Amino acid sequence: MTIQDLGISLDTVWLLLAAMLVFFMQPGFALCEAGFTRRKNTANILFKNFVDFMMGSVLFWFVGFGFMYGSDGQGFVGMPNFGDLSWYHNAAGLPTEGELIFQTVFCATSATIVSGAMAERTKFSMYCVYSFFISLLIYPVEGHWSWGGGWLNAADGNFMASVFGTSFHDFAGSAVVHSVGGVLALIGAIFLGPRIGKYGKNGKSRAIPGHSLAMAALGVFILWMGWFGFNPGSTQAAAGLEARTSISHVFLTTNLAAVAGGLATMIYTWIKYGKPSFSLTLNGILAGLVGITAGCDVVSPAGAVAIGAICGIVLPISVTFIDQKLHIDDPVGASSVHGICGILGTLLTGVFSLSEGCLYGHGFSFLGAQCFGIIVIDAWAAVCGIILFGVIKHTVGLRVDKRIEEEGLDIYEHGESCYN
Repeated sequence: MTIQDLGISLDTVWLLLAAMLVFFMQPGFALCEAGFTRRKNTANILFKNFVDFMMGSVLFWFVGFGFMYGSDGQGFVGMPNFGDLSWYHNAAGLPTEGELIFQTVFCATSATIVSGAMAERTKFSMYCVYSFFISLLIYPVEGHWSWGGGWLNAADGNFMASVFGTSFHDFAGSAVVHSVGGVLALIGAIFLGPRIGKYGKNGKSRAIPGHSLAMAALGVFILWMGWFGFNPGSTQAAAGLEARTSISHVFLTTNLAAVAGGLATMIYTWIKYGKPSFSLTLNGILAGLVGITAGCDVVSPAGAVAIGAICGIVLPISVTFIDQKLHIDDPVGASSVHGICGILGTLLTGVFSLSEGCLYGHGFSFLGAQCFGIIVIDAWAAVCGIILFGVIKHTVGLRVDKRIEEEGLDIYEHGESCYN
């Protein structure tokens, strides 16, 4: 075995280990969502998180991988591969199957985000339908633009090169994964309408507490751990000085943003409400993780702390505004954590990037590229979401009947309860 072969083998092991960590985020999302909602819907929520991964894995292998990486990165979208992987060749020499499974777990994450905002009132059958289209088309198309070599990457004479002189940068998915999931979550919650009893006749929001903060906290710990595959794993390399330095840097910036987000939310809620909110602090940690995901490779440790703290402060403000002012019922705060903080983290990369950020005297071209990229990616998600949820709502219906919602989805939708 040559030194080069040994390096590729090491890179492959790291890629697959990172994929396992990202897969482990699925139970993290499941426990977090279940804990923040009521016990009568727990089996339904856990089931949906399995469906996301089962359906997403098949669809992304069969056609989504081709949509995302086909056509040599040219055009609006790649070509469907219909299960054929022979056309793809990784530039670093990594096995195609390893690249496929790594990208599959990212696709499943984007679809899972939507579940939380639409919890406790969505027909299970219709959840399967919209999860199908997110994995089949919505995620692979916008993923192609940024990660599949598409038009958001600067090349000779193309739009990004001529207008901004640089590429849109989203290292691990603040925009591609999280903001897309958050935008779809917000639109889905709008089309569904609030849960029964969420708003009084005067329009005042009523708290509907989840049934287990312990379960939600365990979910956040698992997600935090999984993020060490999500962000550092996106280096897709471990051999050599440059790779090991990059992995270590991304590990550090990812963790610093998480703790800064949690601390910022804790302090903000302590000042505003007189007591620190545990549930909001849990989401503050996730907000910091979402925010750093775009620029974890290009910002300094201090920049990571700043991004995490900003997201941690914006998070409770966003949750309150969406709930009390817009009257959009998002049981787990997914649209704020993933949508708002995904957008914010993408934009802040244009500020705090050591190599191109405006804070370091590099001008505003890179920030402009970040603004443009997040706008077109989330506009795509919004348009697709409006069409998808609108068609479902006005044909077969998106929401369960009133009696089912009041008594719980577990028994009526699945014929079994999580707790007996």
